[in-house]
Amino acid sequence: MRKVSAILTSDWHLRETVPVCRTDDFWKVQVNKVNFIHALQRKYDCPVIHAGDLFHYWKPSPYLLSMSINNLPNQFVTVYGQHDLPQHNLNLKEKSGIYVLESANRLTVLDGCSWGQTPKTASLEIGGRKILVWHNFTYVGKDPWPGITSPKAYLLLEKYKQFDLIVTGDNHQSFTFNNQNGNLLVNPGSLTRQNADQIDFQPKVYLWYADDNSVETVDVPIEKNVISREHIEVIQNRNDRIDAFVEKLQTDFSATVSFEKNIDLFFQTNRVRKDVKEIIYTNME
Repeated sequence: MRKVSAILTSDWHLRETVPVCRTDDFWKVQVNKVNFIHALQRKYDCPVIHAGDLFHYWKPSPYLLSMSINNLPNQFVTVYGQHDLPQHNLNLKEKSGIYVLESANRLTVLDGCSWGQTPKTASLEIGGRKILVWHNFTYVGKDPWPGITSPKAYLLLEKYKQFDLIVTGDNHQSFTFNNQNGNLLVNPGSLTRQNADQIDFQPKVYLWYADDNSVETVDVPIEKNVISREHIEVIQNRNDRIDAFVEKLQTDFSATVSFEKNIDLFFQTNRVRKDVKEIIYTNME
């Protein structure tokens, strides 16, 4: 068997609160996924390289910190993502949960490549390969939103060609990109599905081999039918009602009379509860 040099992962967003889209026991889901990666680390006896946003909120509860201390893989190295930092400010890192775990020797924070920093040197070197681990948004394919200023993956590899491997975080989609010089960029994506638009997303980690700078994907087990879009439909229905109300106001109101008269006209042509009328008239006065 080839020697696995590192396990690549990112954006765990560990949290005690439950994402609105989840219908299962999300705490148990997180623990199981962390333990799955811990088991991989024990199997291959290699570092786990994490590219930022370990926590969803920079100030994790003692309960979440205890879970992390007891379950994080060994040889865990990471960088600060913006969610890991108070006010997204690296100068305040000593107030963060990541700093607590580093002080407890449960992880190592790499220098110079956290969110908002511009890397200058390699984060670490394994098997003679120079590695940059950076919490910086990058992507492949079409622009994810209009006016995006974040660089595409091929541009990052071109700009930082001194690194054999670049591991990025922040983009919750999973992808890899190789250039013609043999440099490799890996964006592991998120560990859990915390938004309804990830209903079909398959979380994964990457086994990295230093000998030829290649990766192998390992799917992280998930349960089916645990992501709901109901909250989105509720919001859409509410927005539709608001739009209909505004359109009704536009057709019923007359620009030739006062605001107060328009309110009277609206009440005459629409059923409105008495207590609502009283509140509106009181505030008009």
